[in-house]
Amino acid sequence: MANPGAPDLQTEFGGIDIYLFDQLQRRRLVAPMRTLDAGCGGGRNLVYLLRAGFDVCATDGEPGAVDAVRRLAATLAPSLPSTNFRVEPVERCSFADADFDVVVSSAVLHFARDEAHFLAMVGEMWRVLRPGGIFFCRLASNIGMESRVEPLGNRRFWLPDGSERFLVDAPMLTALTERLGGKFIDPIKTTVVHDQRCMTTWVTRKA
Repeated sequence: MANPGAPDLQTEFGGIDIYLFDQLQRRRLVAPMRTLDAGCGGGRNLVYLLRAGFDVCATDGEPGAVDAVRRLAATLAPSLPSTNFRVEPVERCSFADADFDVVVSSAVLHFARDEAHFLAMVGEMWRVLRPGGIFFCRLASNIGMESRVEPLGNRRFWLPDGSERFLVDAPMLTALTERLGGKFIDPIKTTVVHDQRCMTTWVTRKA
């Protein structure tokens, strides 16, 4: 029988990515860490962080998305300044170098136009991450579905679900992590959605 006094999970956590929730469960992300959601959308990953006292910042290229996050923050964490939430693309971040303990990139990088754009976004997120900070990323890949995706050039592919995405693979993520001077704190993990797409979790610590 449900406890009528228990918090509703949707209210408590919003639509948080289950793999980001896993990082919370393992106490890698704890308040009041300064956390950036780069490409935040409507803020589905921020509900719990705002409630729990994280120093939350967010960016998105869409003004409507940032307005939605500002409204969410005004309700759940009214002490946070509105300047924490900025309309800007991931690859042109206005926050200072080494400003964040955690940078979250959830379902953003696979919208890169090409490899140069992808690397520009990753480079900016890495720039604002402090030494010892955690970079959490979920993005589309070809891992486990290599023969099912159709190459279109510039690392963009046509997926079985009918979408076009920039896709990474394990060698690319491994080489990039080494080049950045990062260290995997979890192995690369990929969820294969049958006959649709693959989503990979990439979690590293900045040396």
